[in-house]
Amino acid sequence: MKLKIFIVSLFVLTQAPLVAAQANGGLIFECGAERLTQLKSQLKTYQQELGVDPSVYEVHESGARLRLSLKAPSIYGTLYLRWDPKYNITEERISLPDAKGLTEIETVSKKEILLALMHQGRETVFAGNACHIDALKEHVQIRQMIVAWSEHLHWSFPDGSSAQWNQQYWDRGNLKPGVSLDKAMRDFFIQQDKCSIGCYTATKIVIIQGILDYFRRVKKDDAMADAIIKRLKSDDDVLVGIEPGAMWSFQKPISPEEQKRLGKLLKIQTRVAPMNFVPGDWVYFVNNDPKSSDVDGYEGSNSIYMGRASFDDFYNDNEHHYLYNEKIQNIYNWRNGVFSRSRHFQRMQTLSAEQLHQFGLSPEEGGFLVKNRAIPYFFGFEAF
Repeated sequence: MKLKIFIVSLFVLTQAPLVAAQANGGLIFECGAERLTQLKSQLKTYQQELGVDPSVYEVHESGARLRLSLKAPSIYGTLYLRWDPKYNITEERISLPDAKGLTEIETVSKKEILLALMHQGRETVFAGNACHIDALKEHVQIRQMIVAWSEHLHWSFPDGSSAQWNQQYWDRGNLKPGVSLDKAMRDFFIQQDKCSIGCYTATKIVIIQGILDYFRRVKKDDAMADAIIKRLKSDDDVLVGIEPGAMWSFQKPISPEEQKRLGKLLKIQTRVAPMNFVPGDWVYFVNNDPKSSDVDGYEGSNSIYMGRASFDDFYNDNEHHYLYNEKIQNIYNWRNGVFSRSRHFQRMQTLSAEQLHQFGLSPEEGGFLVKNRAIPYFFGFEAF
């Protein structure tokens, strides 16, 4: 990516306080000994295909459990994997549909995604039927597709006014009867000037499109794509409930029923270490400033982690992405009336390395970053 990203990232690397890694995390497979034996060979082949050097990770095997973890996980989590020379990571170019057919874009590599999964800041467990090389490959590619669809967005933000929808497909956020959901979702990206949406809705749209496009166009698995659409329509509101209820348990007490409610497309990982992000994660940043958090739309920020130390910029206010430290500073500066970096840059306050560290902690610790991550199911390999 751009030279600016490397320079800003290097600044944080050299000045930010240390963040401890979580022990015993990484990429985990749990199943019978015979399948694990076969899986170890398949994992080696897959890692060779992605160019992962065997010297950067270690394998731990105990009974029916196989764990892969990075040998020297960064104290800065997964943010700077892209620039660590021992991993030799570059971006990938893939094709996405546009108004004229297909266009090639640059996005996060499957290699970076796999290495992030192997970092010790959390556990990602493939168990039972998901203890399978294809489950891992598909999960990595779905994450890549979610990121790819977030690369070049320029939607409008309602900023206190009502959301706007392309009325050909939507009636105030409800899919019109008889409308193809595939077409309606793709339209968000082709005619971006016809919608004005908040970050919560924008995050769901990107995730739905990434998952649907993978199964419908890339994998050509119409049965799974149709099953996903059926699930989205199960309550007559396709944009509601794609994430589990427990995603929001940090905000206020929620009912036991809501706490147990499963997401239509996503499940939750909890107690994730600071600075641990896997490309394709749905991440939430809380605005802990009492005054500015009362402004509609600025209670917090729903974000997609794009790899390369970057988070989405749905409204193209910062060249289509925010670096980690830019994201922290952006939320902090809402209290200074900076609701647009391009229009209100004179009001911006630059945070110190110590402040960046503090606000990167959980809300319980006075920071912005919720420890939960919403991630895609292992479609076809687990019940969803």
